[in-house]
Amino acid sequence: MVGARPVKVLIAGGGLGGLTAALALLQRGLDVAVYEQAPELREVGAGVQISANGSRVLHALGIGEAVEREACEASGKEIRLWSTGRTWKLFDLGAESVARYGFPYYTVYRPDLHGVLAEAVRRAKPDAIRLGARATGLSQTAGGAALHLADGSVAEGDVLIGADGIHSAIRHGLFGEDKAQFSGMLAWRGVIPMAALPAHMRRTVAINWVGPGRHVVQYPLHRGELMNFVGIVERDDWQVESWTQRGTTEELANDFRDWHADVQAMIQAIEVPYKWALMLRPPLERWTEGRVTLLGDACHPTLPMMAQGAVQAIEDGYVLARALAGAADDDLPAALRRYEAARRERTNRMVLAAAENARRFHNPALAELEGAQAYVDREWAEERVRDRYDWLFRYKVDEVAV
Repeated sequence: MVGARPVKVLIAGGGLGGLTAALALLQRGLDVAVYEQAPELREVGAGVQISANGSRVLHALGIGEAVEREACEASGKEIRLWSTGRTWKLFDLGAESVARYGFPYYTVYRPDLHGVLAEAVRRAKPDAIRLGARATGLSQTAGGAALHLADGSVAEGDVLIGADGIHSAIRHGLFGEDKAQFSGMLAWRGVIPMAALPAHMRRTVAINWVGPGRHVVQYPLHRGELMNFVGIVERDDWQVESWTQRGTTEELANDFRDWHADVQAMIQAIEVPYKWALMLRPPLERWTEGRVTLLGDACHPTLPMMAQGAVQAIEDGYVLARALAGAADDDLPAALRRYEAARRERTNRMVLAAAENARRFHNPALAELEGAQAYVDREWAEERVRDRYDWLFRYKVDEVAV
C-alpha cells in the first residue's frame, strides 16, 4: 500500500509474461495498468509448449481449465531421423506429466492462451489494458516510476515492469544498447490445418526431427485442429529478427530438401511460412534499477530449443507478483531485487541449456543411420533426458522463496 491506496504497477507489454504478471498482481490486490503497442490485443499465430512448471502457474491463477479446453495434451514425444523417419519414443507427456510433476503438459495455440489471459485480466479490471500505447522510455524518482509513450504522454506509477520483449525499450533505457549477435541459425514457422495433412500424420504427438545442421519440431494445437511447424536451419544470409517476415514455400522446402516425405508434406501444407533470425544475447548482470525491472524476453531471451521461453516469462510474472504482494512503498525496490534474485540463476541456466540443445539437435553424427542410432541412444537415453528437463519441470512457482 501507498498511503490509503494500493501500489500501482505499470507494465510495458501485453504479451504472455506481461498479462500473467498483471493477473497475478490484480489477484493480490495491487493496481495494474498494461501498456501494449498493438492497436488490438492479439498474439502471433504460432504454437507454444507449456510444460508442467508453466501449467502449474495457469492453474494457480484459476485459468488452467479454460486453457485446457483450447489446448492439446500431447500423448507423447518422439525423436525422428531427418532422412528415413526412424523413430525413437522419448517419454509420455500426458498422464506421466501429471503423475511425475503434478500438472499437465500442454501444447497451445499462442492466440488461445493469450486470449484466456487477457479475458481474465479484464474481468479483474476492465480498463487494465491500454492499446496503441508504445513504450519509448522511462524515468524514475525515489518515490515512483514513469513510462514514456510514443504519443508523448507519460504514465506514472509506483513500479514499472518491462515486459516488452526482445527489443525492449525499457531494457534499453536501463542498461543501454543491446549486444545481440547472430546465432548462425534461421527459424521458419507455420501453422497447418490438421485436416490438410495425410491421415497417418494426424497424431497428438510432439515430434523433434533431427539432422545435421537443422531440425524440425511439430506438435498439435487448438484442440487437435492445427499442427504447429518450426524448422531451424544453419544459414548466414538472413539476419532479420522479426516474427512477421514472410518467406516462400519454395525457400523453406529448399532448406529441408532431401528430408523425409512427412516433413515435405507439412511444408507444402503451410499457407504462409514466416522466417526470423535467431539472435544470441549475453545474460544480463542485473535486471533491476530502483523501481524498474524486466521480465521474459526483455531480460532473458533464449533460443527456442528448450521450449521454455514462454513458460519462463509466465513464471517470472507469477514470482514478481508474489514478491510485490504486501510490500510497503519504501520496500518496493527491495521487493523487485528479491524477484530478480529468485529468477536470474534459473533463467540463465535455461538459456545455456537451449544453446546446448541446438548443438545436440544438429550434430553431424545424425547424417547417417548407423551413427544416428548410437548418437540418439546416448543423447536421448532416459536418464539424460531426465537430467536435462527434471529441474525445469519440478519447479514450484508458488513455493520458491522470494
